[in-house]
Amino acid sequence: MAFQYQEELKRLKLIPRYTIGESNLLHKTISFIDSASLLFIQDELFNKEIYKFKADNSNPYIIDAGANIGLSVIYFKMLYTEAEIVAFEPDNKVFKALKTNVETFSLSNVTLIKKALWNTETTLKFYSEGADGGRIAIENENEKLVEIETTSLRGYLQRKVDLLKIDIEGAETIVLQDCEDLLHNVKNLFVEYHSFTDQNQSLDKLLNILKNAGFRYQIQHIGLFSPHPFINITKHSGMDLQLNIFAYK
Repeated sequence: MAFQYQEELKRLKLIPRYTIGESNLLHKTISFIDSASLLFIQDELFNKEIYKFKADNSNPYIIDAGANIGLSVIYFKMLYTEAEIVAFEPDNKVFKALKTNVETFSLSNVTLIKKALWNTETTLKFYSEGADGGRIAIENENEKLVEIETTSLRGYLQRKVDLLKIDIEGAETIVLQDCEDLLHNVKNLFVEYHSFTDQNQSLDKLLNILKNAGFRYQIQHIGLFSPHPFINITKHSGMDLQLNIFAYK
């Protein structure tokens, strides 16, 4: 079994980026749209278990904002088989893989919503990156754009939330500002913070929202990291910083 796993890792590493395919990495067929992002997310979730949390009951309520192809949904269901999950993913191609994977793993009590989170219900231009980096388009961006529907998170926070996971590539501060007064219902909150080079950084606003809602937090670098920021800033896809923020009460 270990040999087959290692051989599958080797195979996936050889697949060109943004190539749609399938893998048995989790002992069932997984549909993916980019092998590199599949390998990264699989390691983060199933090896490092960065989303692992302790629920007060056997059927926690989990909101997965930015579910991508569904590895996080699969992980949460492995952690708590009776969990109730609401998962958001706006990208058409990614959503198709998400839906297929949820069906392949026969996951019940999972609601999939093909919308992006924002501070209102509207239609926005969306940068369809082709892997796990899709996001609301930024100013002057004109390639790989599609139109997507958005919705507010407020309607999903009217009850106790055991875990709110937010990985929405730059919209996190706007979304949290919109529902700040409802975060008292959230026990655990994961948010990936993204800083774009041509926009004001909003980390201070985000952390103040968490503090005012009664959270303590831990911060970790993820992916994009500048070892000598006074000399050179590492940049990727218009970003100069990514952080994993784990907030808890």
